[in-house]
Amino acid sequence: MFASHALTWEVTASRGFETAWTERADGVLRTRGRAVGTVPEPYWVSYELETAEDFVTRRLGVTVETGSGARVLDLRHDGHGSWTANGEPLPDVDGALDCDLGLCPLTNTMPVLRHGLHREPGEREFLMAWVSVPDLAVRPSRQTYTHLRPGRVRFSSGDFRSDLEFDDEGYVVDYPRLATRLTGR
Repeated sequence: MFASHALTWEVTASRGFETAWTERADGVLRTRGRAVGTVPEPYWVSYELETAEDFVTRRLGVTVETGSGARVLDLRHDGHGSWTANGEPLPDVDGALDCDLGLCPLTNTMPVLRHGLHREPGEREFLMAWVSVPDLAVRPSRQTYTHLRPGRVRFSSGDFRSDLEFDDEGYVVDYPRLATRLTGR
């Protein structure tokens, strides 16, 4: 039985908002989301995220609309470590288990849930297939998540560091300098 949630964040980094409708059960997450932002330019984003067991990304479909038109990304993980973007291989992110959609607090959920970092001590380093918004370029991103206390996880990547607050379900409540949740408990 899937548990459903509707989550809305004010995304201060983009001067916008995002809503995600999630369904989760037995290590699987399905989400569809919509976001609007004005930084670095006005844009609309629609996305669908599907994971396999253990919250490993299988597919992220994204459409972005800006003043110059629409872009589409079909990002797929084959379950064996290889990725494609719109059918083209992405060897730079081979081995990554997760995607990370830029300016999207929802995509911090998968690695945290997989390792229970919002509840239990631990530190994990990940390679992510990071998708920048609004251009939808996919790049490798090394990220570290460190449990600080229940509900608090430190995120770091390069010189960037932020202490994220998660709810009991593993969804971001507060991501300083990026987003704060408005609804969904």
